[in-house]
Amino acid sequence: MSVPSPAFRARIRQGLSDAVLQEALQRATRSFQISREKAFADLPDAEAVRDRARAIRAHTIAHLDRYLEQFAREVERHGGKVFWAATAQEACDYILGLARARGISLVAKSKSMVSEEIGLNAALEAAGIRVVETDLGEFIIQLAGERPSHIITPAIHKRREDVSQLFQKHLGMPPTDEIPAMTAAARQALRQVFLDARMGISGVNFGIAETGTLVLVTNEGNGRMVTTLPPIHVALMGIERVVPTWEDAEILLRVLARSATGQALTAYTSFLTGPRRPKEPDGPEELHVVLVDNGRSRWLGTPLEEALYCIRCGACLNACPVYQAIGGHAYGSVYPGPIGSIVTPMLGEGAGAELAYASSLCGACQEICPVRIAIPDLLIRWRQMEAGRLLPAWERAALWAYARIARHPAAWARLGRWAMALLRRLGRGGWLRWGPGPLRAWTAVRDLPVPQRPAFREWWTSRGGGVP
Repeated sequence: MSVPSPAFRARIRQGLSDAVLQEALQRATRSFQISREKAFADLPDAEAVRDRARAIRAHTIAHLDRYLEQFAREVERHGGKVFWAATAQEACDYILGLARARGISLVAKSKSMVSEEIGLNAALEAAGIRVVETDLGEFIIQLAGERPSHIITPAIHKRREDVSQLFQKHLGMPPTDEIPAMTAAARQALRQVFLDARMGISGVNFGIAETGTLVLVTNEGNGRMVTTLPPIHVALMGIERVVPTWEDAEILLRVLARSATGQALTAYTSFLTGPRRPKEPDGPEELHVVLVDNGRSRWLGTPLEEALYCIRCGACLNACPVYQAIGGHAYGSVYPGPIGSIVTPMLGEGAGAELAYASSLCGACQEICPVRIAIPDLLIRWRQMEAGRLLPAWERAALWAYARIARHPAAWARLGRWAMALLRRLGRGGWLRWGPGPLRAWTAVRDLPVPQRPAFREWWTSRGGGVP
């Protein structure tokens, strides 16, 4: 299938030609897969838990309006403020306005894919507000001036040598490739940020509707520093991340950590309900929850609604042979990998639909998904929806002609005889092996043998067969 974007093809070629990248990705993703297999093997009734997790997501998305309204009421009842952002621009404008009103000059951020999605860092920095990523992987990526290449581990493509060079350049760290020394350098650089920042921004893994509680899952303590030390905590949450009850959240936490990193429970699982109360010793003075739609709601009730079940564990990336070959940056989007190939165009007014073609449709992503999203089916749906826009005119014309002729057996048989004769003549000169134009892209990586006699129809007729 043709993919029209030269930039997309160039990124794929670059990924395929980078043996160091592929080695790093395959080593890391294989480690995650081994840990995941062991973690689920140790979980009693693991398949039943996955079935329950899927049922929770399906039920929640089917009644999303009710649970979002309940969640917002509970957040406000506990002293927080809720802002409904229909677009990425509205979300950025609200946070920027809040920062300006409070005189914020430094923001400490915990990991948030939604903030990447809406371009929040760029919006704040354009207004002269310094933003510092405090998750170690995000911090590395920020220093490198790159986007995350994985949903869970944004710097998965970096080797320790790469990180060492970045820290030497930006942090003044002495040359070393010892991981404890590098983490100590990052810790030292971030410590003052935690103390000085007047606003902390985090993502939200789940929002519990019955109490308005925010669930944050991290493997570093930075998330708790960001959400409790600054006087203002801004929580960015995609509207699909709500869950009805604490019991539902517990089920989803069982499969999230195991699918993401192979842990029974992530190192830091935090539950935040409202800002600091009068008699509490710590916590933010203000809590602002920004509920981000940004295109999500328009897919409710459609065949692509199932993509909203995603809990952002990254397991599909770890299992995907295409992702392991080209890396996250080849996708050119915030959300890479199999689920990203669906979510990206859903959130971008159709942009990025060509990503649906960067898949072998092998089904590994669906098999490993903790909530059993039928990712290959959704990718095929995108291909169906976008085929007319993405295919070049010559290919659309060829498919139209094929559809017309294939309805008439006699015409099809006659065309087949002509085509066989033509292909045999062309094949003698090697034209089929090194075909010009669009055919060259096909023959460069595939064998296209010269047709041999007898043709199937000739063989069938010689054995007394007839046309049905």
